[in-house]
Amino acid sequence: MPKTRLETFSDGVIAIIITIMVLEIRAPHGGDLAALQPLLPVFLSYVLSFLFLGIYWNNHHHLLHATKRLNGRIMWANLHLLFWLSLIPFTTRWLGEHHGGSGPTALYGLVLLMAAVAYTLLQNAILVLQGRDSALAAALGSDVKGKLSLASYAVAIVLAFVNQWLSDALYVFVALLWLIPDRRIEGIAVERS
Repeated sequence: MPKTRLETFSDGVIAIIITIMVLEIRAPHGGDLAALQPLLPVFLSYVLSFLFLGIYWNNHHHLLHATKRLNGRIMWANLHLLFWLSLIPFTTRWLGEHHGGSGPTALYGLVLLMAAVAYTLLQNAILVLQGRDSALAAALGSDVKGKLSLASYAVAIVLAFVNQWLSDALYVFVALLWLIPDRRIEGIAVERS
């Protein structure tokens, strides 16, 4: 399968996920600005989730652009990632509507953790096919940001049952960590253009 088919399919799925997520935000019943105040947690969880989806979309693009070829393992790993990303609208809405709740906060983190695990598996499937001595393998190195993200999600899930605000702060920390595109992979993607 050409890489462009996988990229196009993934882009479409992520676009649909974002569309579903924004459609989950309900307009307030009141006609003044004060009516928006109860929606603030819903809007903030939407912004955070939109940011995460944008980060995955951007890094996924660079990862696939730096990939020479695909195989079945990569295609299944990509579907695995899209599965976890597709759960983000549900957890975003639950988190926004029940802010401060340990269950929604922990489940949101679990979905983020599993998406990060799935992205790591996709990255590894690509590395296996391209070889450990490839330019992509050299660029990824020990993947400190990836490992730090996984650890942060795990800690945040546990913290959700102790202090939801600290848990939320860790989610924001990971988003900020990845806000700047992964330059290691971006450099290879640019070379391939």
